[in-house]
Amino acid sequence: MIAERLAQVRLRVARAAAEAGRDPASVRLLLATKTQPVALVREALEADARARAQDPTLGAVLVGENRVQELVAKGPELVGLAALHLIGPLQSNKVNAALRWASCIESVASVDLAERLSARASDPLDVYLQVNVSGEPTKHGVVPQEAVALAVAVAALPRLRVAGLMTVGARSEDTGVVRAGYALLRTLRDEIVASGVHTAAELSMGMSGDLEPAVAEGATLVRVGSAVFGARPT
Repeated sequence: MIAERLAQVRLRVARAAAEAGRDPASVRLLLATKTQPVALVREALEADARARAQDPTLGAVLVGENRVQELVAKGPELVGLAALHLIGPLQSNKVNAALRWASCIESVASVDLAERLSARASDPLDVYLQVNVSGEPTKHGVVPQEAVALAVAVAALPRLRVAGLMTVGARSEDTGVVRAGYALLRTLRDEIVASGVHTAAELSMGMSGDLEPAVAEGATLVRVGSAVFGARPT
């Protein structure tokens, strides 16, 4: 079942990329594994490995955790199987724990957090800047008007590499509204690269329910959970 669902997600991405005139290989998959048991995550990674053995053009999936405590709990069993990203908010008192397992922090939204990561990282660390493109108060992230300045400031810190931007799409049934938010993130990425932060090429946007408009607007990483694992355990 997991293998079939993963294949269906890849097919959705491939179709969306083709419709946008993009190479499907330019879009990577990240498994959002919040509350999922580690055995199920390993099953998905094994299915991915089998798929890539049959088709070497497929890129390896990544794993993303929303909560540091889950990252710490699952890390020992997943290390070496996939790159681990933290995709949820990071509190300053959990920086050390996150750095032990995460190869990328996708939720940097302030200079203060970036400075803490820079001070405590022992190796170069990829970070994404989280931007609240929808303006919804429940969403985490820097406001769009401050994204370029934040990128320049973070890029100046030692041991941090601004790899791109991340956002959570608008909670709306209107695909046009959702897509407009993703278009805004792409525009911000282009402005950041033009400002001199040339490493910030990635766009982490789109989830199980809205990956098509995200891919259409240039997503290079889509975060899928329920489309692969089914309903999230409570």
